[in-house]
Amino acid sequence: MSITSTPPADSTIVRAAIHPGIGVARVGNSPEGYYIGPEVMDPPPMAPGELRDPQGALKREAARFRIYGYNAAGEVVREITAREAEIEWTVELANKKAAWYQFQIALDIPEALNPKMADPSLLRNANVKDRASLAITPGARTIRGAGQRGAAYQFDSGKFVGTPVYLGELRTDEAGRLLVLGGHGKSASADGKPATTFANNDGWHDDTADGPVRASVTLDGAAIPVDSAWVLVAPPNYGPQLRSVRTMAALMEDVFIQAGMMQVPPAVSFSRDILPILQNQTGLQWANKGFAAQFGWGGPFDAQDAALVAKLADPSDTWRELRQQVANAFRQFERDGKSPLPWPWNYGDAMAVPPANTPRQNAAVTDTQLLMLSQWAEGRFIADWDPAARGPSHIDQVPLQAQPATLDRAAMDHCLADAFHPGCEITWPMRHASMYRAPFRLREAAPDAPALPNYGTQLTPQVALAVGGPLYAQSAGDLTRWMAVPWQTDTASCRSGYYAGYGPRYDPYVPSFWPARVPNQVLTEEDYSIVMDTEKPRSERRAAFSRRASWFRTLGPGGYTSQINYMIDHFDQMGVLELRSGIPGDADFPPQMQVENRIAPVQAAVETLLRREAAPVDPVDMPEPFDARNEEMLLLHARLRRAE
Repeated sequence: MSITSTPPADSTIVRAAIHPGIGVARVGNSPEGYYIGPEVMDPPPMAPGELRDPQGALKREAARFRIYGYNAAGEVVREITAREAEIEWTVELANKKAAWYQFQIALDIPEALNPKMADPSLLRNANVKDRASLAITPGARTIRGAGQRGAAYQFDSGKFVGTPVYLGELRTDEAGRLLVLGGHGKSASADGKPATTFANNDGWHDDTADGPVRASVTLDGAAIPVDSAWVLVAPPNYGPQLRSVRTMAALMEDVFIQAGMMQVPPAVSFSRDILPILQNQTGLQWANKGFAAQFGWGGPFDAQDAALVAKLADPSDTWRELRQQVANAFRQFERDGKSPLPWPWNYGDAMAVPPANTPRQNAAVTDTQLLMLSQWAEGRFIADWDPAARGPSHIDQVPLQAQPATLDRAAMDHCLADAFHPGCEITWPMRHASMYRAPFRLREAAPDAPALPNYGTQLTPQVALAVGGPLYAQSAGDLTRWMAVPWQTDTASCRSGYYAGYGPRYDPYVPSFWPARVPNQVLTEEDYSIVMDTEKPRSERRAAFSRRASWFRTLGPGGYTSQINYMIDHFDQMGVLELRSGIPGDADFPPQMQVENRIAPVQAAVETLLRREAAPVDPVDMPEPFDARNEEMLLLHARLRRAE
């Protein structure tokens, strides 16, 4: 049911804007399956299996764009759809990674100026003189009307050194809203050589992309100006219910506040500004064993514990010291940045092996968040926590005036801003105000701007940060060019803790890179089944719940080069975290759990059984890597497949 709000007194639409200002799509190898990305802060959890199609392939995430009409006072009048207006959408996608510079380190931090801490950022594929051949630039596609799709709207004419590459397509929904779907996660080498490094594999390309989203609108026979947006095609989301401790929305809002584009909130809200930070840490219990021990179920800082949250939400002096200790636990670079102990337990932009002698070996929340935490610790905040409150689960449940901003923030709230090394979806240029013309709106390059500007054989910090340089007006492909090529090699490399080999032993499981999107240790189906089996001894069930398996075990035991190349070919086989029912009212186990779904290897095992006419399972014959399931379950799968 929609929540109504008072309509503006003036209902005359004089301009329009596309929202979200930056939309996010994600690649997936399902030929047809897709889902729509988050449009509110806390969307309903995806049902078990929803992220995969019936064959086990990963669905793509579609970015959906809407148009809102505004009156002369800047108030939202209504959403404009194809039911009342003529709408024509135009989108341009490009992938320029192979024609850009190597990632070595974020070029806006002091360490980038130290040759002992960072190699120079040279051109990728420096021996290729025809730089344009390295850029996948299919140009723009235009779509109009409701319920549209088809070959004419596919970004399939771009080429990488002569080989066609599909970057995605456009569709419209039943109201004429725009849907942008990205590529299928296909990465390839032009010369057939394997990938060897996490970020800079010459000869390789992938099918992530980005570019501007524009629209023309004719309403009541008159054309109205429309503020454009941007779309980003990113890697898959293996933890769709999780958010990072510092989200991209929080980082951007800090940028906008410091640049004077956005006002500082007049008062700190516990529910809006403080609790989400704590809850995000707790959510990471399902992706990292270290986070599980400290912030997870039964841990000392479990933000699901209503008794603890009630204390933290109380502005009185009774719990002032507790608030102060929690606020002090968050890292401040000038105070304790070099220590791995402060929160959040994430690697930073200058992380190195062995650990670098710099505070930026580790991450921190934003300056705005630190200020809010300080005010909260002092008791200067709005005590607005309601344990029974639930946020809107659909954009129609958000009051009209708040819908555009909600769409803008929700898209970025589900992207990461941790460890720009280089990052998960987008990276360090996003923390520069010069990138934006308004909050959540990128500064766009002129139509005649060069698609591949030449900054020389090496991109230095001085050139990268210069006025009018790459951190100013943006063209299609300019956001994703900074990322790893292909993305799979970076995803397969960014692990956690001592066992990842990132330096002298501190903890086996923390710090971590991007556990909200790239999990580290997970609760398996097998252990979840033990937990839920009330006939088993409680000690066995507790042990199963605390146990976590390496998410990266799917990559096999073949060593680093083997593993990153396995990820390129089989990224769909990696586990997806799904929300499952737990055990309400039990002190040992939570009422809901997030469990790994690794259905793709199981499907391969089923195919083996079908070929052998459902003969008894011999583990030696199972495809590797294989998620251990019992024979009875596999035979059931086989019988179901036969019935189909």
